[in-house]
Amino acid sequence: MPPLAFPILLAPALALLLLAAGNARGEELLAKRYPPAVKEVIEQRCVVCHGCYDAPCQLKMDAWAGLARGANKKKVYDGTRLLPAELTRLYEDAHSLDGWRDRGFFSVIDPYEPRDGILYRMLALKAEHPLPAKGPLPDDFDFSLDRDQACSKADQFDDYRTDRPQQGMPYGFPGLDAERQQVLTDWIDAGAPGVPAAPVAAEEQQAIERWERFLNGSSNRERLMSRYVFEHLFIGSLYFDELDGARTWYSLVRSKTPPGEPIELIATRRPYDDPGADRFYYRLQPRYLTPLAKRHMPYALNPQRMARWRELFLAPDYTVDTLPGYSGDEAANPFITFEQLPVDARYRFMLDEAQFTIMAYIKGPVCRGQVALNVIDDHFWVAFAAPNAFDPEQSARFLAEHAHEMRLPQPKGSLVVTLLQWRSYAKSQRRYLEAQAEAIARVIEQDALSLDLDLIWTGGPERNENAALTVFRHFDSATVAKGFLGQLPKTMWIIDYSLLERIHHLLVAGFDVYGAVGHQLESRLYMDFLRMEGEQAFLLFLPEEARADVRDYWYRGARDHVTDYLMSPGNARYERPTAIEYRTDDPRTELMRRLRVHIPTAANARYAVKREELAGLMSGADASFSYLPEVAFLQVLDRRGEREYYSLVHNQGFSNNAQLFQEQNRRLPEEDTLTVARGFVGAYPNQFFQVAEQELDRFADALRTLESDEDYTALVARYGVRRTAPWFWKLSDDINASYRASFPAEAGLFDLNRYQNR
Repeated sequence: MPPLAFPILLAPALALLLLAAGNARGEELLAKRYPPAVKEVIEQRCVVCHGCYDAPCQLKMDAWAGLARGANKKKVYDGTRLLPAELTRLYEDAHSLDGWRDRGFFSVIDPYEPRDGILYRMLALKAEHPLPAKGPLPDDFDFSLDRDQACSKADQFDDYRTDRPQQGMPYGFPGLDAERQQVLTDWIDAGAPGVPAAPVAAEEQQAIERWERFLNGSSNRERLMSRYVFEHLFIGSLYFDELDGARTWYSLVRSKTPPGEPIELIATRRPYDDPGADRFYYRLQPRYLTPLAKRHMPYALNPQRMARWRELFLAPDYTVDTLPGYSGDEAANPFITFEQLPVDARYRFMLDEAQFTIMAYIKGPVCRGQVALNVIDDHFWVAFAAPNAFDPEQSARFLAEHAHEMRLPQPKGSLVVTLLQWRSYAKSQRRYLEAQAEAIARVIEQDALSLDLDLIWTGGPERNENAALTVFRHFDSATVAKGFLGQLPKTMWIIDYSLLERIHHLLVAGFDVYGAVGHQLESRLYMDFLRMEGEQAFLLFLPEEARADVRDYWYRGARDHVTDYLMSPGNARYERPTAIEYRTDDPRTELMRRLRVHIPTAANARYAVKREELAGLMSGADASFSYLPEVAFLQVLDRRGEREYYSLVHNQGFSNNAQLFQEQNRRLPEEDTLTVARGFVGAYPNQFFQVAEQELDRFADALRTLESDEDYTALVARYGVRRTAPWFWKLSDDINASYRASFPAEAGLFDLNRYQNR
């Protein structure tokens, strides 16, 4: 491990100078980074739990700026919040220590007496009270996500130490080894200083300048294009993939200052909120954050991408007479705001990186998405309507005429979401679907189109890998993978432009993690209709006589208002016959299999499982899988000493997904399945397993024959790696290193907040 790059003897003066400079100039504070040796320890032992918005006590250690701002007793995730919370987004809502102190953050570092600081004392407490070396931890270790958080300040730590002696850091995991403990101790004794970020290389600076010139064109077309790009990519981790050397991540932001000047950030709650300035600029702001698998959204910028956007938005012959404003509900409605941009350009922009588009509502900063994700199945496939299936001008006119029927929920302060609101959205959605069905019928008659697989996007001549996607829900998080993974799922969505745009604006651009619970519940309510629309598009390709049976199977036990909506005359698209000739008496399965062949990239070799012992676990549903966690990572040790990694993804069966709460009342364990994928699927592993190659048969048999919680506990005892295992951190490091080595741009640290204690 490299030595620390600062003199210990200068600690007090250095710390005070750093803090003073940080308060005087926020940009200097935010541009500091961990020293290299410290960064390695912080990432591997701290950021794996202190990285997302649900980091305990809001102590986000994924950047030195997060450690410097400290902790806060308020929770970002509060299911009883009637009013929106104060924003505390790192790098956005305050830029100095004074600014964060005004928002309730307190220091975990003491620059005068370093060993009196919370960070040092938490590490020392763990060293004094190490975990047992085997077995599950006692029940007084609370690992629930909504557990009580002490968030002790320095003057309260003696009480904390007395009341919670076992809760030193890392909490619930083995402590640091002596070498890493010493690295952090020396650094804390020096005042826990950050070091300046490396200067931007000349080639990278030139790329920044090129992109900022492109995104700040003066014509109305350029400005509206850039607004569209910003409202879709604000969540991304942008990078220049054509450049060599260390990768720097960037956020696309709005600034009061033009390119060439320091960024003066315009921080708003949502990307379509009024920036408060007649003229502002789109800028690329460095992100000094450690990538986390949960929220990392890589998006490459390169000359080919710029040329593609010119082709889509600037080459076509159209005019933008007046730029849209930012006032009222219209700013939140993309079909009104971007009406003047070609529909075909908008759709192709989103399709080019469809995984990013879908993933944005599942990943990003939302670390607990139970409310939003409660609306979807645990495993389903996604395909897309071909962008050239219908005349773009007709599509544009249709969307403009029916923009108000596609209104999206607006922020609410109420805790109550009523059946009346559900029916109001149902009425608007029904009107939209009626109009859409009529429009499709006219196009079919005029252009002699057939409802067959030619209407499904295959990825084009370039074989775009985004054409086929798989979504896995893991209770309150989810994963989007390229290709059709696993066994045939129960449901599948076909998404067109209007549906894709609404998903993005409902659950990405318009979703506020700091918002009132009423806003979040209403967003979930509206998502009911978007899910049903995607499912109905899939049903449209089935024989007319089969559609109702499949739909009824998906919605077993749904409440009357849901079934009334599904069977209402407003869903007129059921009346259109498919042109696909079916050869079996199971058209749902046959259609899914045909789509897997129809889309060239549906079979993604990246996740293919060649070991028969593991592949056989995907042969069907089994109640034994119900005892497994949502996501487990398996390390297989072969006879040559090589390591292979697999993901075991537990897909829960439900009678329907049309109810907000009471999931257990809809559970069907006998319909649970297990997807095995090579590599890593999921951001929150609940369990690690280590199995020798010669033991794989026994391990697979044990998974198939689980009959109780006790059986699962025995499985963990034999093959699992518990929190107390002395080699736990070594395995965690190996897993993260393997992911990073295989997919360096995509990889982020796996979050251990949901790791089991069994």
